[in-house]
Amino acid sequence: MKLISLGVCFSLLVAARAEEIVVPGGKIDLQFTAPPPEAERPLIDRWLAMATQAVVTYCGKFPVDVVSLRISPRSGRGVSRGTTYGSPAARITISVGTETTAEGFAEDWMLTHELLHLAFPSLRRPHHWLEEGLSTYVEPIARVRAGFLSAERMWGDVVRDLPQGLPATNDQGLDRTHTWGRTYWGGALFCLRADVEIRRRTDNRLGLEHALRAILAEGGDVRSDWTMDRVIAVGDGATGVPVLRELYDEMSGQPMMVDLPALWKQLGIARTNGVTTFDDQAPLAAIRKAITTPSARAK
Repeated sequence: MKLISLGVCFSLLVAARAEEIVVPGGKIDLQFTAPPPEAERPLIDRWLAMATQAVVTYCGKFPVDVVSLRISPRSGRGVSRGTTYGSPAARITISVGTETTAEGFAEDWMLTHELLHLAFPSLRRPHHWLEEGLSTYVEPIARVRAGFLSAERMWGDVVRDLPQGLPATNDQGLDRTHTWGRTYWGGALFCLRADVEIRRRTDNRLGLEHALRAILAEGGDVRSDWTMDRVIAVGDGATGVPVLRELYDEMSGQPMMVDLPALWKQLGIARTNGVTTFDDQAPLAAIRKAITTPSARAK
């Protein structure tokens, strides 16, 4: 038995062709398509433990009782080609370079992104933007909450990247514009707006994670097929405010421009020459802080 400890308990039980990793609320069946270099294996173990801890910190538990994680070693550095499936069972495939350094694994976002897909139901094709947008938005927040990423780095990256989610010429809304930018960053923009507005209307008591935890508690993980109406009903029911419904009606069928510079000012975020600073006197500074603070209230 091999133990990895990063704030939660992980145990690896070596089997003939797979390893069973026990995590809070579930387990991961880890498989390699080829043996990784011996020196890299401890780095992979730590990488997996960090990503899992980030997801558990945000979701309150591991999203599914069991998931198959298939890692394909390849030449070179870095993590790539991550994909999550919900049918016939939860599984993730991902590729890892055999020359990836400890720093490279620490910088990786992809495994956390894919693990977060486990925590949300599968939607019809027009709504794929919400599946990808949620993982895109939540991934860095989860890593900040778990202590693996700084809030300055996270918000700086969001300020830099979120404009890719704004509507361009001929945009027809999130449900009908399936470009890369609108799918990933347009979905993330929806999630950020939802998080801020839920917190504003609940005096910062609740946030988007409470809607997501309620959906997960109702069986809404990657293995289940839900309608958008069900997602909205359960999510809004958990927070007590109709934010998801209002934003969906506003953004799904027509282009909706968002004044991002004004939003950053309200949140107290400034990014100049690659350096991110915070204004704690800004009107929504308390909301900005709460977004990256682990929730004391699980749903």
